[in-house]
Amino acid sequence: MSGPEFLRTRLTWLTYAQLAVFGYFLYGFGPSVPLQRDDLHVSSAIGGLHGTALATGSTLAGLTFALLSRRVGRTGTLRVGLLGLAAGTLLYCLVPELPVTLAGALICGLFGSYVVTGSVVVLSAAHGTAGPAAFSEANAAAAGAGLVAPLLLGLGVAIGIGWQPGLLVAALAAVTVWAVSRRESRQPEPARAARAAVAGSDVPGRLPAAYWLAWTVTLLCIGVEFCMTFWAADELRERAGAGPAAATAAITAIVGGMFAGRLLGGRLALRFRPGWLLLAAVALTLVGFAAFWASTAPIAALAGLVVVGLGIALQYPLGTVRAVAASGGRPDRAAGRLSVAAGLASGIAPFALGALADSIGTHAAFLLVPALLLAAAAGVLVSGDMRRRPQV
Repeated sequence: MSGPEFLRTRLTWLTYAQLAVFGYFLYGFGPSVPLQRDDLHVSSAIGGLHGTALATGSTLAGLTFALLSRRVGRTGTLRVGLLGLAAGTLLYCLVPELPVTLAGALICGLFGSYVVTGSVVVLSAAHGTAGPAAFSEANAAAAGAGLVAPLLLGLGVAIGIGWQPGLLVAALAAVTVWAVSRRESRQPEPARAARAAVAGSDVPGRLPAAYWLAWTVTLLCIGVEFCMTFWAADELRERAGAGPAAATAAITAIVGGMFAGRLLGGRLALRFRPGWLLLAAVALTLVGFAAFWASTAPIAALAGLVVVGLGIALQYPLGTVRAVAASGGRPDRAAGRLSVAAGLASGIAPFALGALADSIGTHAAFLLVPALLLAAAAGVLVSGDMRRRPQV
């Protein structure tokens, strides 16, 4: 099966770099939360409010993205996001007072989500039917950067300078990419496709029912990702008897699988219809989860997590592009509402699994994950887009 033409332009590569900055921050933020909690001398519950603040910022971004995009343009919104992410990271890392670190996390969630949402719209508008391939590659860049972040945070702790310098790399990278993007914005008028990516706007009217179905599928997939990255380490300790080092490797196994899957997924998205490819990704995640959940040895469990990462890899990119394609010419609002989905999923799904774990144990509570995956698969099957490519 031949696929659509996919030509990477300067705008494509720049958007990849912008999303990679947020990927570095996001996968560094998770490991930083318990370290921040220790520095602030607060309880686990209070420390966990940093994750809630990040999710709240993402939700606010979803409600305001379309308005900001109309005012400053799509690529302008990406630049605003980079500067805000840098500012939020500085607050979170450099001012060790709980109200300030919470505010920093919220600002990072708000402006970082502008970067993610803007990347969706820009790549979809610039590449059309090759949008799924472009967004998959962009997320591969984010996952690749995310692999580095926990290592640098851990290195800082090991050599005695603390975790903060490792996360502050995100602020430095954000400002650097912002400067490059600003310089690029002063170049001569881009080609027609890139011009649409920079300055396009939504048609009037409400988002259709087909969009909300695709939105729900994406929400479920995001919930799976956050459940796994938040709780896989606990399952490894309790079920497989892993020590602290092996349990910490859980997120590296998942993110490593996501990185590899998104690199491969860019090619697959050019050849196969997004609906079928998303179903295959869900099925692969189920296989990896079964291996992880049933394992009582750390190595086997980590291998299952790599497969989980391979499956998760395409769920968010494909779910996002399918939702934007179903928006009926309203990509800015569609992408914005997807940030709301990300905020809700990241705030609710891991909390629900944790609450279940308190009642029935972590191992049984993890069955929430296949339930979410099966619900997502059902949503794809009834969506009616299995025979067509997305038109943005």
